[in-house]
Parts: sequence; structure tokens; C-alpha cells
Amino acid sequence: MSLRTQTLIAELFARADIRLHGVRPWDLQVHNQRFYDRVLAEGTLGLGEAYMDGGWDCAALDEMCCRATRARLDEQLPRTLRTGIAVLTAMLFNRQTKRRARRVGEVHYDLGNDFFGAMLGPERQYSCAYFAGTDDLAVAQERKLELISRKLGLVPGLRLLDIGCGWGTLARYAAERHGCQVVGVTISRQQQAHAAAACRGLPVEIRLQDYRELNEPFDRIVSVGMMEHVGGKNYGTYMAAAARCLRDGGLFLCHTIGGAVSRHTTDPWIERYIFPNSTLPSPAQVARAAEGRFIIEDVHNFGAHYDRTLLAWERNFTQSWGRYRATYGDRFGRMWRYYLLSCAGAFRARSIGLFQFMLAKGGVPGGYIPVR
Repeated sequence: MSLRTQTLIAELFARADIRLHGVRPWDLQVHNQRFYDRVLAEGTLGLGEAYMDGGWDCAALDEMCCRATRARLDEQLPRTLRTGIAVLTAMLFNRQTKRRARRVGEVHYDLGNDFFGAMLGPERQYSCAYFAGTDDLAVAQERKLELISRKLGLVPGLRLLDIGCGWGTLARYAAERHGCQVVGVTISRQQQAHAAAACRGLPVEIRLQDYRELNEPFDRIVSVGMMEHVGGKNYGTYMAAAARCLRDGGLFLCHTIGGAVSRHTTDPWIERYIFPNSTLPSPAQVARAAEGRFIIEDVHNFGAHYDRTLLAWERNFTQSWGRYRATYGDRFGRMWRYYLLSCAGAFRARSIGLFQFMLAKGGVPGGYIPVR
């Protein structure tokens, strides 16, 4: 590590009002001098890996990431050969084929139902809560479920498809509270097993199935936190599958994290350690994929609620970590905390949002009345 490298990195963070060895909560405390070379050589990947290895700490990691994101520090770091190859690969090849799509289930969602239950709460809702008039995570998650139900106009007898059903909470809610018949699909074996057990005795079928294999009629379709795993090469295929399955006059609610700018790749650290083969669609990319297939009736961005959701998950994770430390190890614990808090910072900076797109097959006669 040269003095010039240290000065360059210090000046870079200073552009976001972040100091190295400063006294404010969002200032970085560097423990290993390799930190400077790693950040200079690998950008955000090196920054995240250095944190995982204990090379630096920050009392308010989420706020530091918020400031760095607002200042677009990632765009000012050098692009490595590895980054260039990743972008080129994403543009030329389909990284989310049926075979590759299962990797995120194996690497991330199959970490363990008990582990996710401790972090997310017993209902295991792994998507943005809706903090409308409440500070309680469980209440906010239920309000999100009811918001979705109201937007879709769920009533008894409707046949609902849940693409990327997770642990089956929404499928069970739609069946129990609104009398719907539900088919949920997931590519995670652990999610499928838990969801099937949770929905036993209800008119709910939970399948281990890729969305591309679907071809049967439904009155309503919902997809929560799924489009992030579809990939740019498959946005049109994803929308075509939904259009193929939705009856004329039906409604499709697509709930997805979305970027402010259209991209072909995600952050390299997130790609490597958290969500393999993931990409955040921009509203423009969603609209292009829906074009000719659906009428966009409404778009609702409540991304600011994801900041609060992630902080609640991080508190739950920290409180329960003692039960999992021996199994996963300290490096995993730092990785997971970095994931939750860095994402909270990104949502706080509003560089990414949480969008609910209301799509109608043929449009709603007289217009759709937005629900909030």
C-alpha cells in the first residue's frame, strides 16, 4: 500500500463526507492496510470483501453506504478487467437459463428455513413491508399483503398464480382471507417444502417449477420479489409467460426492486455473495417488456419502506446470530450484516426503489382506480 493509494481512497470517500478514522458514526475505521489496495483494485467488490475479512468497520454502516451511494462513489472507482468481462458476459449470454436460475435457490434461499424465520419473522416474508401507520414489522408485512389483495381485487373463487411464491405466505393469505384458489411456484426446494406444509388443507398448490414452464389460465397473477432474478435477457419471456396464463381482463401485480438506471448487471459484491445472476430492472425495462402484452394501469414506488424493512431484519439477525454463529461462521455473519445494511443505505439514498406495477390484460374498462 503506497501513500498515494491511501490518499486517493481518502479523497474519494471525502467526496461523500466520509472520513477514514473519523469520529462520526458513518466514518470508516480501517484495521488492515490492504484495505486501500483492495478498494482501488476491485471497487465495491473489494470494499465488501475487506469488510467480510474484518479489514474495516463503521458504526453506522447503513448511513455510510447511503452517503457513498448518493455521491456515486462506485462510478468513480476504477473498472477492473473482471468488471468489464462481467458486463460483456451479461450482454452476450443468458445467465438466467432454467439450469442457472436454480443457483440462487441453492446458494441463497436454501440457507435454511429456520435461519430465515429468525430474521424475517415467523411468516417469512422476504420482501418490502408496508409501514403505513405502523412501526411494527409484522403488522407492516400484513398490510403489504392486504395492499396487494386490494390492488388485485381478490374475491372468493378467483384463481391466483403466485410466481416466485417464497415460503407461501401470500398464497396462504389469499386463500384464507379472500377465498382464492392459488398455485404458487418456486425454484427453492426448502421454500417449496415449507410452503406446501404451511398451506396444507387450503385450496393451494405449491410447485417446484420454473415460471417458463407455466401454461394454464388464471384470473389474477402476482409476483413479489421475483423479477430481480429473471435477468435482462428474459424480461420479455417473463412477461410473455404471465400474459400467456392471464385470462382476458385479468390483472397482474408485479412487485420488484428497481434501479433508477437501466443496467445489464448488478453490484459485483451482491452478485458474488448474495444473489447470483441477479439484475435489478429499471421501470423503463419493465415497461418495454410489458409493451404489447399488458396495459400499465398504475405504478407505486414505496422504496423508502425498504430501508425500514432491512433495518428491522438486521435487528432480528443480530439478536438471533448466536444460534447460527457456529454453523455459518464469523465471516458469513459480517457478510450478511453488510448485505442488509448496505442495501438499507441504497434504498435510503433512493438510487433503487420498490415498485408495484399494476398490469392489465386488455386494460381496465373505464380505467383502474389506484389503491394505496
